[in-house]
Amino acid sequence: MAKRRMIRIDAKPSRFNYRIAGLGFREGHVLVHRAVHEPFWTFPGGRAEIGETSADTLRREMIEELGVEVEVGTLLFVVENFFHYEKRRWHELGFYYRMTIPQMFPFDPAGGIVHRLEDGGNELEFKWVPATRAALTALDIPPYFFKDRIESLPEATEHLVFDDGDLDRAELAAARRA
Repeated sequence: MAKRRMIRIDAKPSRFNYRIAGLGFREGHVLVHRAVHEPFWTFPGGRAEIGETSADTLRREMIEELGVEVEVGTLLFVVENFFHYEKRRWHELGFYYRMTIPQMFPFDPAGGIVHRLEDGGNELEFKWVPATRAALTALDIPPYFFKDRIESLPEATEHLVFDDGDLDRAELAAARRA
């Protein structure tokens, strides 16, 4: 098996990351996940590999993480995301797609954990939350512009630049909850 070549550049004290994620909807809810040791949630996805298209990355990541093949839809956002995390300044290029998750994947509108797995030494958990500004604000989902856009997603791809400033992501999460 060939060695996987994820697209990430370490340039201490900074790091560049190329991340692909999907927004999967069902009955007015959107699927989110987190590493159980983190205070924040994100949309499911992961890093692209060298030679892999962004849509193929999303398909591969969802097979690895959810165990199902998703249908990749419209590219909603291309985001140049700048943030602090784990005492580093990150520069992330993120592609966020609309995706359709097969009906066989568990759904709990009450927000219970519907799926768990171990991925790269992290335990991930997944749940469905209302696709509303209030729900995303309460869960602390970066990049933080999503809370203002989840109820009015674009019909054509939008390019955004988002900068969290100088606070670490964990500090931001605590500040947003206070």
